[in-house]
Amino acid sequence: MAMTAFDFDLARIVAPFRMQPGLQRLAPGTPQLTPLAAGSALWHEKKRVHDAGASRLVVPRFDARPATEAILAQARDQGMDCSEPIELACEEDFAVLDGASTTLPWLCVCVPSHWAPEEKLGQPFAAVHAPVADKQALLAASRQLVTLVTSGERFERFVWTVSPSGRHDQHPLRHARTPWPATQDQQGFAQQCFLRAERQTFFPVAGTSGQAVFTIRVMLRPLTEAVTRRDDAQRLHAALASMSDAVLAYKGLAPARERLLAWLADGV
Repeated sequence: MAMTAFDFDLARIVAPFRMQPGLQRLAPGTPQLTPLAAGSALWHEKKRVHDAGASRLVVPRFDARPATEAILAQARDQGMDCSEPIELACEEDFAVLDGASTTLPWLCVCVPSHWAPEEKLGQPFAAVHAPVADKQALLAASRQLVTLVTSGERFERFVWTVSPSGRHDQHPLRHARTPWPATQDQQGFAQQCFLRAERQTFFPVAGTSGQAVFTIRVMLRPLTEAVTRRDDAQRLHAALASMSDAVLAYKGLAPARERLLAWLADGV
């Protein structure tokens, strides 16, 4: 089965690890969507959710047409085929962020990372991020962040974690969490883990006042294939070693950290 590209530079992993926005402005013309390869593992996962009618959620009376047109316009600008539904044309999932209310009135999400889109629909930005560990700085700046990303400019950020699951869709009501491998052999343990990264971007919804499309692209690669250079191993080791107990619990990494650190310290 075809694999999607893993376009995540491990140089983005920094220590000490902090939960922070990490927003960067995008230059005009920077691609923000990724064509979804038919037949790939991600395509099959997204198709199951789409075919079940579970991909799109909308609050009553919200008109999502400007947002979907903005997504299609972005795809056309990148020369992408727009004949498929956006769920199956793009690797990305989508949400609309409304600047005035700070809420998410529309979601088109097939492969969430341990969160339930139906619980986030219509919620304010601060409430959406309430479960995040070490979130004080993020919540204190929430109003300013929403104003920034709905200002009409374009932004991107990246997040990452290590996971025992090679599945993109980690909706908590569709899939139980995959347990960490039971082995204490550090190489065998690492061979059963995955580096999971997300590229998240924002672009404006034309014809609206202060709405932005939020894109989420999930990327997966077996850990031993993603971390092949010594400096990347050292970078990941330093980041994991610096995570607070709250962050480890939030990311589900507490039972795995010591074995991951041992593998990374032994050399790649």
